[in-house]
Amino acid sequence: MNKVILLHKRPVGKPALSDFKFAIEEDPVADEGELLLKTLYVSVDPYLRGRMSDSKSYVPPFQLNKPIQSGIIAEVIRSNHTDFKIGNFVSGNLEWKEYQISVGSGLTKINDSADNLSKYLGILGMTGLTAYCGLTEIGDPKAGETIVVSGAAGAVGSVVGQIGKILGCRVVGITGADEKVDLLKSKFHFDQAINYKTAGNLKEAIGNACPAGVDVYFDNVGGEISDAVLANINKYARIPLCGAISLYNETKPPVGPRIQSVLLVKSSLMRGFIVSDFSDKFPAAIKQLASWLKEGKLTYAETIVEGFDHIPQAFLDLFEGKNEGKMIVKI
Repeated sequence: MNKVILLHKRPVGKPALSDFKFAIEEDPVADEGELLLKTLYVSVDPYLRGRMSDSKSYVPPFQLNKPIQSGIIAEVIRSNHTDFKIGNFVSGNLEWKEYQISVGSGLTKINDSADNLSKYLGILGMTGLTAYCGLTEIGDPKAGETIVVSGAAGAVGSVVGQIGKILGCRVVGITGADEKVDLLKSKFHFDQAINYKTAGNLKEAIGNACPAGVDVYFDNVGGEISDAVLANINKYARIPLCGAISLYNETKPPVGPRIQSVLLVKSSLMRGFIVSDFSDKFPAAIKQLASWLKEGKLTYAETIVEGFDHIPQAFLDLFEGKNEGKMIVKI
């Protein structure tokens, strides 16, 4: 029998385990032109929270009592498809099922060993592409400039900071725990890091950490943290808007500083994006990321939770900041 995780209820505010439902299906069978896939690794990401709401967005919402989907690494264990062989590893946007059928569309073959697969959900997957494309295409950093990254110890933020250092910038990260401050400086080589929970006046703390002001702000969180960063931006600053995790569980529109006057006076650019906006850049981006990784210029962190049954809790833990780097569930 085959375990499946469904969206049982649409969350109100912070998601809960009761919003998910486990179901059992008959074991799937691959017909002509189809593959039988065994799930190996599942990516859980903050953006999935938006798809759990029945609201218009850049992707359709999940349907109630239907399987949830996310980035998955799987192994081909049966193949009636000419392009795939038994034993191939593939990545794609797949359903939260232990086993599933695919016709092969949307799958990318991974030519690597079973021990190295998880990085294709992170540094060499959507995470790395989001960091690289958002920073280089919108942030357009120049050597000697100052970059601030919020959610800096997360999957995307930790990669953004490292790319900034490779490009010759001063990089300051904002995170929510002292151990993550240490991680950012020791493992990811940020110049400075701030624990926003203990910093007191965050606007002043950012100003002290960025004496030359902020030229690029890579925003993963929104809310009051971003208000404090925007108060320190330089003229012609660029602000790639990648996420707003601090706001995803709000039940009413939050009230905060109006940023138009700041952007106007500073002649600054803020642009929201999703990684698929830059799909034409993916081949070159992956080549560059893989090169930096091989050269030892990039590293990555993963928080790996084991067990199919723990996928929902791993997702919920994202909103408690329990991950260092990419949150992945190993099946």
